[in-house]
Amino acid sequence: QVQLVESGGGLVQPGGSLRLSCSASGSIFRLNYIRWYRQAPGKERELVALITTAGTTNYADSVKGRFTISRDNAKNTVYLQMNSLKPEDTAVYYCNEVLQNYWGQGTRVTVSS
Repeated sequence: QVQLVESGGGLVQPGGSLRLSCSASGSIFRLNYIRWYRQAPGKERELVALITTAGTTNYADSVKGRFTISRDNAKNTVYLQMNSLKPEDTAVYYCNEVLQNYWGQGTRVTVSS
């Protein structure tokens, strides 16, 4: 069952940038407390960033200073701006609405030359 929709993934060279988007399927509910996770093959799922309903943000140490999470409530969308990408950022990225435990199907990010 599709609840959230992630987009913006793709192939990018090291040092490049991508912006991921997370929105509600059909925009039929509001996004509140949102977390971005990522999972690489053979690795544990990792919390990357979060943003609360009030707009407070937090980041994993591995992405701090390179990634920025933000929200546009008018568009009911949460973004993850990823700069200075490294090969170790390669993973499938998922967004999660915490209060109702909604998930998307993920968007794949590959950082390679």
